Amino acid sequence: MASASERVTTPSPTGASSIDAKEAAHFGAMAADWWDPKGSSAMLHRLNPPRLAYIREQIDAHWHIESSSFTPLAGKRALDVGCGAGLLCEPLARLGATVTGIDAAPENIAAAKAHASTSGLIIDYRAGSVETVPDRFDLVTCLEVIEHVVDAPAFVRALAKTLAEDGLLILSTPNRTPKSRLALITLAEGTGHIPRGTHDWHKFVTPEELTAMVEDTGLSATDRRGLAFSPGRGFHLSEDVGLDYFLTARRG
Repeated sequence: MASASERVTTPSPTGASSIDAKEAAHFGAMAADWWDPKGSSAMLHRLNPPRLAYIREQIDAHWHIESSSFTPLAGKRALDVGCGAGLLCEPLARLGATVTGIDAAPENIAAAKAHASTSGLIIDYRAGSVETVPDRFDLVTCLEVIEHVVDAPAFVRALAKTLAEDGLLILSTPNRTPKSRLALITLAEGTGHIPRGTHDWHKFVTPEELTAMVEDTGLSATDRRGLAFSPGRGFHLSEDVGLDYFLTARRG
């Protein structure tokens, strides 16, 4: 397993975009069938239930909201960074948030706008990088994105700048372990369950590395949870962070 010192990254100039043009083109090519649960983004559809369960748990705990509430994000602003075609933005809007979604691929933003329109949802979708976002948000989510940017520490700093006082930042990403290489690249990409070329294992970030990046911005990491897979349960929340994991942080 590569150590942090063995991972080669090119630091981005201050204020520069974290977008990797090759990565953006790769995901933009999948825009047309992003909402097809059996298409190239099928894996993301299967990830959404545990994602939403984790996000809801963190929302309720942070803002002391009753779990029975249908709109725990009412009156709050949410930003989803790397939103794709809106698989997370739409549920966040239904939870009551005023939602902004930003993605590096204009094709994804076009697909997101079209789907939101047919769903009767008002979501502010923008093509671009997080560095261009001037606003502040109560909830910032960034799921399975950091492993695709050109400079992970600079990207995390840009995420932190979008967070309002008393805000909540939730990230998820694959861990850099032999398990993730086998599961996500050898098996998932090798068998076509994920499009080939989606992942570069050397760009995966360990929980310790991500925690350090987050805390270097002045935020406090408050929770870490694994996202595991089993044939019987599918994707589910777990204490095992060896495959993929969530990290939650807040100000103060």
